[in-house]
Amino acid sequence: MDTNFARTNAEELDKILGRKFPVLDDGFIRVVDYMGSDVSIVQAARVSYGEGTKKVSEDRGLIRYLMRHQHTTPFEMCEIKLHVRVPMDCWRQWIRHRTANVNEYSTRYSIAIDSAQKTNKDEWRKQSVSNKQGSEEFLGENIGIILSEKEESLHKQIRSMYDERIDKGVAREQARKDLPLSTYTEAYWKIDLHNLFHFLALRMDSHAQYEIRSYANIIGNEIVKKWCPLAWEAFESYRLNSYKFSDIEMKTLSYLIKQDRDGAKDFLLSVGFLTLENSTYKRNREMIEFESKLQNLDISVNWSI
Repeated sequence: MDTNFARTNAEELDKILGRKFPVLDDGFIRVVDYMGSDVSIVQAARVSYGEGTKKVSEDRGLIRYLMRHQHTTPFEMCEIKLHVRVPMDCWRQWIRHRTANVNEYSTRYSIAIDSAQKTNKDEWRKQSVSNKQGSEEFLGENIGIILSEKEESLHKQIRSMYDERIDKGVAREQARKDLPLSTYTEAYWKIDLHNLFHFLALRMDSHAQYEIRSYANIIGNEIVKKWCPLAWEAFESYRLNSYKFSDIEMKTLSYLIKQDRDGAKDFLLSVGFLTLENSTYKRNREMIEFESKLQNLDISVNWSI
């Protein structure tokens, strides 16, 4: 056999093939199959076959270069197929990533999975005031107890109604119509590494919804890290744990580095990041996000008059 054409494998990923990683109260993720590894990325970058370079350090440097300069096609040489069980409301966000191949459990052909995601009494989140699509903090436990009890009662009632429709011969495609979005669904989800990194960059972010972030954290830390450790390290360095600065932010940083706070403030006023209203500086959305980056870099700012 010509070893130049031997299939590459990831030994650490092979150890967890088929293992179910639990997520939320009744969800899971497991690896069904995969193609490629860090070696495949190096091969594609050099348009060659075999094991690429002999030194891991050289492979690491090349992969980091590719990630740093956004050379994405070599990462597309790696693919992974996952079997997931996920609540339908979370799946709606998941399926928006249209760069995967998907085959989902069908409730037209099969009885709906008898499981719905439950919310514990201490898990009810408040609507964010500053972010219309996000949440912040938690409701009190006393309110949570009431909400969780009503949720459980509702789930039982709707499931009983669904089962009754099925028993009376109602078509499955119609019997399912009142099932809640908390009902679990299952799917096979196959995606290449480049597009998976895009999914993870969005869904592992602290602003992502908790439920889908829980799945993304498992995929990243428990699966991709074992599959392509060099690519994962580069992804963490240049995407997951890094910041991008716009031209406006870069110019502001140049003022701050020179300790010219007044110059920075005047510039931010000129571009609309700051506005002066009733002797108070107001921040637009971009400014709030920029200040968050500055705080994480331990750069303190004071825009007071």
